[in-house]
Formats: sequence, C-alpha cells, structure tokens
Amino acid sequence: MIRFLHTRIRVRDLDTSIGFYKKLGYELGEFKDSPEGNKLAFLNLPGNDVFLELTYSPDYTATCPEDLMHTCLGVENIVEYCDKVEKSGIAIWPDGWREKFTSGGRKMAFVTDPDGYEVEILERGAKVV
Repeated sequence: MIRFLHTRIRVRDLDTSIGFYKKLGYELGEFKDSPEGNKLAFLNLPGNDVFLELTYSPDYTATCPEDLMHTCLGVENIVEYCDKVEKSGIAIWPDGWREKFTSGGRKMAFVTDPDGYEVEILERGAKVV
C-alpha cells in the first residue's frame, strides 16, 4: 500500500508561519537545520499520519503564484472551527461564508497563510468531488 506522507512549502518567516498553522490546530513536531543551511519545521495534526513541512531558506525568496496550490483540512463542524480560527485573528473567506452554509451546498471556506498559500476548510462528510 502506498501512502501520502507530507507536503513541503517554502516560507519567508518560519516563526510567523508556525504561529499561523498552530492557530489552525497544527502542533510543532520536529524542528531542525538541514545540511544545506535551511531551517525545517514539521507540523502535525493530531490523529493524522500526514504532516506539513515548512522550509525557510535564507538565500531563497518564497513566492506563491496565485492559485498555484492549496492544502485542505477536514473538520467535524465547520462553523465552530471557522469561528475559533477567526477569533484567533485569521480572516476567513469568501465573505459571507456563514450565510453560504445555509443554502444546503458544500460547506467550504478558506484562509490564506502569511506566504499566500490557501488552506481550504471542508466539513467532513461533505462530498469532495
């Protein structure tokens, strides 16, 4: 069996990015320097085998072209989760996300990390495709 294990993204400020992802529920696992001089932070979501690797390279400018990629989190109750995230100072989009959930469609929202990467939030049980 083949399993997906992690995603790596480059960041401009490791501490800022770690703080952002902690507000989403990630926990800091391992933190280390690579032989190439990069700083690596491995973030875990409790109950998951997959992790997020944040990489800071002092000689590399991290840029995220618009709509290039995103990660996705599945949550039990999207309204409760988004309320908690919003109270931590992170903007939820699109505007009017709460009202959109009353239409009976897929319950989905987004946040944008400090480097411009989108994080999609889906309520578990929602049809993905």
